[in-house]
Amino acid sequence: MFGTVLVANRGEIACRVIATLHRLGIRAVAVFTDEDRGALHVTRADEARRIDSYLSIDAVLAAARSAGADAIHPGYGFLSENADLARACDAAGVVFVGPGVKALEVMGDKIRAKEHVSAAGVPVIPGSSTVDAAAAERVGYPLLVKPSAGGGGKGMAVVERPDELAAALVGARRVAAAAFGDDTLLLERLVRAPRHIEVQLLADEHGVVRHLGERECSLQRRHQKVIEEAPSPLLDVATRARIGEAACEVARSVGYVGAGTVEFLVSDEAPTEFFFMEMNTRLQVEHPVTELVTGLDLVEWQLRIAAGEPLTVDVAMTGHAIEARVYAEDPARDFLPSTGTVLVLEEPTGEGIRVDSALRTGLEIGSTYDPMLAKVIAWAPDRAGAIARLDQALARTSLLGVRTNIAYLRQVLADQEVRAGRLHTGLLGGLTPAVAADRVPLIAAVLSRVPGRDGAWGSDGWRLGDARPLRFEVGDVEVSVQGSTVTVGGDEPVAARLVRRGPTEVELDLDGVVHPLRLVSDGPVTWVGDVELRFRSRVERLADELVALTRGTRPADPQVRSPMPGIVVSVDVRTGDDVVAGQHLLTIEAMKMEHRVVAPSDGIVTLAVRPTDRVALDHVVATITGHPDEGTPA
Repeated sequence: MFGTVLVANRGEIACRVIATLHRLGIRAVAVFTDEDRGALHVTRADEARRIDSYLSIDAVLAAARSAGADAIHPGYGFLSENADLARACDAAGVVFVGPGVKALEVMGDKIRAKEHVSAAGVPVIPGSSTVDAAAAERVGYPLLVKPSAGGGGKGMAVVERPDELAAALVGARRVAAAAFGDDTLLLERLVRAPRHIEVQLLADEHGVVRHLGERECSLQRRHQKVIEEAPSPLLDVATRARIGEAACEVARSVGYVGAGTVEFLVSDEAPTEFFFMEMNTRLQVEHPVTELVTGLDLVEWQLRIAAGEPLTVDVAMTGHAIEARVYAEDPARDFLPSTGTVLVLEEPTGEGIRVDSALRTGLEIGSTYDPMLAKVIAWAPDRAGAIARLDQALARTSLLGVRTNIAYLRQVLADQEVRAGRLHTGLLGGLTPAVAADRVPLIAAVLSRVPGRDGAWGSDGWRLGDARPLRFEVGDVEVSVQGSTVTVGGDEPVAARLVRRGPTEVELDLDGVVHPLRLVSDGPVTWVGDVELRFRSRVERLADELVALTRGTRPADPQVRSPMPGIVVSVDVRTGDDVVAGQHLLTIEAMKMEHRVVAPSDGIVTLAVRPTDRVALDHVVATITGHPDEGTPA
């Protein structure tokens, strides 16, 4: 076994690999960029080396050599499926913890992989490696534009009509080049309402290949997995054996060595049929659900196989496991990435609960890397029990200071289609995030600021006559407090009392019902659980009303603001151009996701940014002014 292993990754997967290295008595070396200097994986490793980029093969190898590493574990993403890294490791005498160059080259190219497995008799989805209008017509609409390299749904775009193709190709190439260093694309027929089922494999250099059962990964948004489980509630015993053997045959065809995953599309209407999509020649984000139902440590077996040991595992699946990915995103704003500082963190523990995370209090969540922050995983003897256990674990997860999808994850788990196992990859696209009607967070946030109620304003003042109610505005809701009575909007008043039990622990008593909460304030923002409440003064509201009056009949704010923090990657117009409502102005990228900003109204555009500019949330990127002949609004 190796003495020292360098982990060429970051975040929760780096922490996950380091944990197994330490359990096996192996020295762990981390790498980090300037933005990750204080990251958790850096502090958990035995040694850490600074590099300029996680995508730099030269930098990773230099760090490995200087640290005396025997092997490099690439995690997932970044260079994990890069044949050039494997080739460079061979030349440098460092073991690459992954498959050989042939497997990486064949399966790392989706075009070549489909041709390879099709020749071997494995059914594939119709597609084309030629990317132009004629090829798109042959494949047929609707179709999917996919980067040939990489994975995780990055760069994928659905094209419904021919007039959408050109823009989709430009955006997909840009994302693919930034995320994977390769902008090669392919076209693929879009299969409506499919199920995404993948098979986990282990294979050693002695020719032994084993499959460890399948995972259901059909709950996705924008082709990005959200919730995964093992085993799939769809497959019967016979189909499980057939799809497992098909996956093993794919691995044998390229002499695969290590841990890998073969992904299939399965029709819900014909669950005994499956189509090869791709092979991921690395560890998967969702590998914990397989570990929980098999009892195996996949990272340990990656290391043992890379060290030349034979594969000696007895595979038996027990119970059911389900995983939820916690993302830094705002479901209320179309799931756009969010940034912030982790002010309060409490991760769940207990029987059947596992958390893979790199979070810590004080951690800055920026816009450079993937928005996934952590994974919460639950195991139980059956599927219903695993879902219930995961839901309770998410309920006990407190992450204050950055907007996350935790409440949305619980909404997904409560969906009747999900609970019944009637899944498909488009299911979440029709599930609108619920707007919390619960007044508990709102009242708790307001009472935390009320004089004499453990707020930040000190003791109450005095005045002649009756005390006037204190009024607050949170978003579009007005809340008034008079004595022990709180009124929210036009609702009936309630008797409310807030008691602080710790630095961030409070109890809110509403009409005799006690609600334990986590609460922290950061300037004008108060976080109650995962709910962010931003206070607005009456002066700010009056200013908004004045703007609305002077705007006259104009339908929108003339200032165009960035919907998320990120980097301007392209600009489609020039200052002085005449634009119409809905016209694309520019594109902003954050956390490997692109968002196209459009004009809110007709008028003349004045740009405030250029390509490569970094912008914050709500940063003004352009202004739309009326035409000279519109006159002055009354």
